[in-house]
Amino acid sequence: MGLFDIFKKRNNEEENNNSKVEEIKNDETDAVVDDEQKSDDKVEQASEQETVTCEEEQQSTDQEDSKESDVEDNSDKEKVEQQSDDEQPAAEKPVEDDQTKFTEGLEKSRSTFGQRLNRLFANFRSVDEDFFEDLEDTLIESDVGFDMAVNLTDQLRDEVKLQNAKSKDDVQNVIIQKMIDIYDQNGNDENTEIHFSDQGPTVILFVGVNGVGKTTTIGKMANMYKQQGKKVLLAAADTFRAGAIQQLDEWAKRDGVDIVKKPEQSDPSAVVYEAVHKAKDENYDILFVDTAGRLQNKVNLMNELAKMKKVLTREIPDAPHEVLLVLDSTTGQNALNQAKLFKETTNVSGIVLTKLDGTAKGGIVLAIRNELHVPVKYVGLGEKVEDLREFNANDFVYGLFKGLIK
Repeated sequence: MGLFDIFKKRNNEEENNNSKVEEIKNDETDAVVDDEQKSDDKVEQASEQETVTCEEEQQSTDQEDSKESDVEDNSDKEKVEQQSDDEQPAAEKPVEDDQTKFTEGLEKSRSTFGQRLNRLFANFRSVDEDFFEDLEDTLIESDVGFDMAVNLTDQLRDEVKLQNAKSKDDVQNVIIQKMIDIYDQNGNDENTEIHFSDQGPTVILFVGVNGVGKTTTIGKMANMYKQQGKKVLLAAADTFRAGAIQQLDEWAKRDGVDIVKKPEQSDPSAVVYEAVHKAKDENYDILFVDTAGRLQNKVNLMNELAKMKKVLTREIPDAPHEVLLVLDSTTGQNALNQAKLFKETTNVSGIVLTKLDGTAKGGIVLAIRNELHVPVKYVGLGEKVEDLREFNANDFVYGLFKGLIK
């Protein structure tokens, strides 16, 4: 089953669920109306009854007095029980499943893309060349990338004719279907899983420009693997940026994992050398290596990365097992340009997209797969530690296009 078929199935299931919820609400409304009518009938019957005699009233009062002490006793017991309930620990809030998290995290991107489609179709008359030019501009604005926008527009010219799509709803459905199909085809051989070493520590090298959330991503991943029972070690090899070592050290303390660090301006390769020996000698499962990210010193930066990789490979022949490029999704096409630059000079095996929940530029995931063919392996869908999630193409597609099929 292709991505579009999975998406359509989920979309239909949600629509059916919404319809059932609406039916339940209507049934409940009818029930309330019936109850109100019965209540009115009872009031009318009560008003027609004879008023009770004074003797009956006195008798009722005596009975109430005799029960008063019992009521007070019961009230005291209820207070004690209530107090006991209040002292019980509150139930932990369940962690949201990935599908829900993706749907919520991509709300801004989905809403913005929907608005752009609405704007495109506001003056829709026919599927002519002017329409396709406007569509191409709309797709580029949505950060799906220039190449994908042109490719998609060219394919849609034939697809619209093939499916005889004439109404704007039909054309919109074809657009979304084609986007999902192209994205699906480009990811046929994509593997989003982390590659672990068969024996000895798994070494994961993190690269990326300053300010994209590299150190925070390492802290969140360290916490995740620590919770899975892994023995984790951090290497603070970003020795040039002020505060980078302290920031990673703070994450190590928070996560309860170990760290290898040296003073600022130290040789990054020396940090890596010490860290990889510690990881081997003390049987760590995972070694995370933080690196510097100054683009203005491109040559020096890439030389430093090459030195670190040489140290790693000398100690562990197949290391690093992963080179994860961290990108800030809020920067859109700029993130794509960064990815191209690092891919030219480094063997990037996967991408971590941060701040995906805080941007309307979620289409950048489509551009990355279409132009770079590097798998997105993790995405940031919130600020909490648990909001770093493994990337799932099905959940992503559903979160980005949910409700947009007409």
